[in-house]
Amino acid sequence: MIIKKEVEIGGKIFSIETGRYAKQANGAVMVRYADTMVLVTAVATEEAKEDQDFFPLQVEYREKTSAAGKFPGGYIKREGRPTEKEILSSRLIDRPIRPLFPNEFKNETQVIAFVFSHDGENDADVLGAVGASAALTISDIPFDGPMAEVRVGRVDGKFVVNPTLQQLRISDIELVVAGTADSIMMVEGESKEISESELLDALKFAQEEIKKLVQIQLELKAEAGKQKREIVPAVVDENIKNDVYELAYEKFKGIVHSVLSKEERSAKNKELLTYVKEALAEKHPEQEKIIGELLHDLEKELMRSRILAEGIRLDGRNTKQIRPITIELSLLPRTHGSALFTRGETQSLTTVTLGTKNDEQIIDGLLDEYSKKFMLHYNFPPFSVGEVGKMSGVGRREVGHGNLAERALKVLMPPEDLFPYTVRVISDILESNGSSSMATVCAGSLGLMDAGVPLKKPCAGIAMGLVKEADRFAVLSDILGNEDHLGDMDFKVAGTRDGITAFQMDIKIQGISFEIMETALNQAKEGRMHILGIMDTAITEPRSSLSVFAPRLITMKVDTDQIGLIIGPGGKTIQGMQRLFGVDINIDDDGTINIASPNKENAAKCKDYIKKLTATPEIGEIYDGVITKIMDFGAFVEILPGKEGLLHISQIDNKRVNKVTDYYKEGDKITVKLIKIENGKFSLSRKELLKDGNHSPQAVSEN
Repeated sequence: MIIKKEVEIGGKIFSIETGRYAKQANGAVMVRYADTMVLVTAVATEEAKEDQDFFPLQVEYREKTSAAGKFPGGYIKREGRPTEKEILSSRLIDRPIRPLFPNEFKNETQVIAFVFSHDGENDADVLGAVGASAALTISDIPFDGPMAEVRVGRVDGKFVVNPTLQQLRISDIELVVAGTADSIMMVEGESKEISESELLDALKFAQEEIKKLVQIQLELKAEAGKQKREIVPAVVDENIKNDVYELAYEKFKGIVHSVLSKEERSAKNKELLTYVKEALAEKHPEQEKIIGELLHDLEKELMRSRILAEGIRLDGRNTKQIRPITIELSLLPRTHGSALFTRGETQSLTTVTLGTKNDEQIIDGLLDEYSKKFMLHYNFPPFSVGEVGKMSGVGRREVGHGNLAERALKVLMPPEDLFPYTVRVISDILESNGSSSMATVCAGSLGLMDAGVPLKKPCAGIAMGLVKEADRFAVLSDILGNEDHLGDMDFKVAGTRDGITAFQMDIKIQGISFEIMETALNQAKEGRMHILGIMDTAITEPRSSLSVFAPRLITMKVDTDQIGLIIGPGGKTIQGMQRLFGVDINIDDDGTINIASPNKENAAKCKDYIKKLTATPEIGEIYDGVITKIMDFGAFVEILPGKEGLLHISQIDNKRVNKVTDYYKEGDKITVKLIKIENGKFSLSRKELLKDGNHSPQAVSEN
């Protein structure tokens, strides 16, 4: 039986339908908003793998180009590996649903979202998230939902829910919010230096729209929902728990209350684990896994209780303190810009590369093809956390962290007419103990300024944590890795002194209040200002000049009807200029020309040549030309690139000239005056220039 529920969101009908598609999945829905449609399925195995101690959730979002009536680009005409957009959309679905699965549920679970129709106006990612919640809600898979997700923009000062792509282009906020009917669970987005209060207002606006989408899922569940599987919680023997706590409590309390480095803390924890396992090996044989889990829970309990009771954290800081920061610039001599940003035990070595239009990234997907001039790539090698791991390509986490840092900085990049370079920032995380993505924002800002990129303002980022027990909570500034792992929230906020440019929030509990959000935002602002102050001691404004190894770009503009002249038949003219001057030339459809060369003088010479090539000869103007052909009646002179005139024999000298060759030969440089234009033909004179006595009729020979 087909069951469909609808609600109006942003002036359009949002519908969720089940019973027509993919009926063998545990749950399947088709979500539609305008003419964008996404099929989302949820399937879980009947049993968990034996001794599995984690929840294996897999979320896949895929866009089929057929949804927009397009063929895939490239030679292989079918979809391949997921694009960066698909990876980021998968994360937008994964992050809000993951905390809603019961802790005891360990069955392998897969959520798949396929975009089957795209109207070119409404992004399918938030539809996929709502569909994932709906499919799980009506399935027999244990799930503490429903939740919903919306995108928020602000156009002309008014908030817009699920704005179209055209509206987003003029919006000063792009915010994706996921939540339940009464709390926020995930936040992701960018903005043009908005205030903390404006962000809170946007979140409250989103919450009202989320409630509507949660309600239709509940209605769908009432009619189409399956009985949920029963979960039998694992029962821990109280005798083991008591023995572990008796042996370890005071020792672990000493470790938690000690100020230790990440490595030292890890070593102490392992030492205690070994001690407890050996001490209980005879009394509780083959219980090593349970003992390890109990010790993990004990560390979590001790850390959280100390923060809530004393406001003291693992490394001895209070809840608002930022770890020590050091900054070094220009460490890498051949890069165009570099910065080493170290905050506590987190370190980013960031490089900046300047390129030309040829280096732009071409993006092809459901929308029309477009290019990116600013890219930020984030790498997280295993040695950064002291581990051995596979180097098999960029993971989803790296794509997500890089995208967040890119969002933070891109709004501050100079306009193309001021700085026509393509810019690539690479952040390599060399050490990690909390908030490497925010270290990337700081290092990226510093590296761009070191490269001489005229960044509008410096930008910094900070990650906030949370410990919440019932009505008590503490917000933590600049969280450690352990505080992220054992805490309840990871809230990253990046921006300038004047406002927020990017943000991302994930939680491990089922939602947080606006009171906590407001506290976290205000505390994040304090931390951001502190970090920006330290960054100012290293560099206050962009370098006045670019690296000697950076390409030199000169920009000029011509009339669009002159583009063909510059390119020439079969590209002959532009290719000839590139060979002659050793430059790269790019011409946009609007007549903007970018000339790039390692040598600034060569680029300037090429620009001058193009000016002459596109110039219109004027009567009375004096030109330095080259004789291209000698005839009995005169000489042909190229006065501008591709434009020749006739210097008649009678116009060479004040006296009679018997032979042109008595004066000139082909290849000679000569100064002439344009005296007549008739039927597109140019008449030149040297005689006119002799009247003022400043010119000699003798040419300058190339030989």
